[in-house]
Parts: sequence; C-alpha cells; structure tokens
Amino acid sequence: MTTETSVIVVGAAIVRGDAVLCARRSAPESLAGKWEFPGGKVEAGESDQDAVVRECREELGIEVAVGERVGADARINERLTLRVYLARLLPGQPEPLPLEDHDELAWVPWARLPDLEWLAPDIPIVEELSRIL
Repeated sequence: MTTETSVIVVGAAIVRGDAVLCARRSAPESLAGKWEFPGGKVEAGESDQDAVVRECREELGIEVAVGERVGADARINERLTLRVYLARLLPGQPEPLPLEDHDELAWVPWARLPDLEWLAPDIPIVEELSRIL
C-alpha cells in the first residue's frame, strides 16, 4: 500500500461538562446501531483540524474549537485511517443534518462511554478518553 492511497478520516470527541457527544450509525447496514465520534474524510489541501470544524458544521450544524489529538492513528480498513481530536462545543445545539449516516446523537457521560457498542476503530479512542477525562 502506498501513502497516496491512504485517506485520513477525522473524528471529534466533543466534550461538554462531563459528557461526550456520540453518534449512532444508521448506514451502511453492516455498521448500523454502532457508535462513533462524528466526523468525516479530510479533503485535499485541508488540515485535520479544519476538517473537524467543517465536518461538525456540515453533519451537526455546530461550531467547535479543536483541541489536542486523542490516541494514535486507528485503521478503519486498508484505505482509511482514523484520527480523533478533542473539541469544545461553541454556542449551538448539535442535530444530525441530514439523517443520512446517523439516527441518534447522545451526550454520554465519559464514565459510561465503554458501555456503548462502538465501531472497532473507535474503541482505543474511548479507552484513551477514559484515561484523560
């Protein structure tokens, strides 16, 4: 595999008080019902942090301030690599816009994050968040 074919996907661990915003997948069917951090693919010429801001704006209709990276790169598949960043919600209320990939958003207390059924690449991030929050 060459680095040219690798695509970076960013996720936002949006923290508010003692809770983290989590998104439940509704598509594709193989991932439906599992939880992840909101985010998406980094576009050409875009920094990871800029992608986090854009994806939160596009997917949730919110603005965030991006903080430090959480954990190491996590492989989604042979082509996609996940990087998650802490983020702070700026004034606004997140709502899935539109409901294409997620059917539920939830503010989950950080201590209860391990109770959710996470997508495999997000599990090490959840474990890291449990250590740093």
